[in-house]
Amino acid sequence: MEKERIILGIDPGTTIMGYGLIKIIKNKVELIALGVIDLKKYSDHYTKLKHILERVTALIDHFHPDELAVEAPFYGKNVQSMLKLGRAQGVAISAALSRSLPIFEYAPRKIKMSITGHGNASKEQVAMLLKNLLKIDELPSDLDATDGLAAAMCHYYQTNVPTSEKSFSSWKDFIIKNPGRIKK
Repeated sequence: MEKERIILGIDPGTTIMGYGLIKIIKNKVELIALGVIDLKKYSDHYTKLKHILERVTALIDHFHPDELAVEAPFYGKNVQSMLKLGRAQGVAISAALSRSLPIFEYAPRKIKMSITGHGNASKEQVAMLLKNLLKIDELPSDLDATDGLAAAMCHYYQTNVPTSEKSFSSWKDFIIKNPGRIKK
């Protein structure tokens, strides 16, 4: 019997950090939770980082995920914003490391591509596809939550690639290994 697996996905942010948790049992995906860590009320960046550490650690301790999938920071023009975002991501990763979780990082385009088939999809497109796929009754008002969920789903898709029992190096190899499938 296949062991269940729980994936925590995080969309790092310094104002809003989105997260989503999914459970996989026998290749069936079930939504556990999704939400945001709201950091707007904190003016000090270091207080925000402390809150991120506490909340991500609490999520890990409560849901016991097996893996963390985190969105990599995108490259922007504002260096200060990039540094702050990188710190927020690093603190979330540190929380996972403190609980010995394996960490997987995905580029924003890779996440969007895995959910929608298009690397330039909007937050709304990602959210709507996840809503339909996971049968979510109502989308959260803040789509950073579905971005965190998208990171978890991306990781599921990347790690659940179906494998074929037989492999073939060419059409000739296929024909040799499958003589009964050839019509003459």
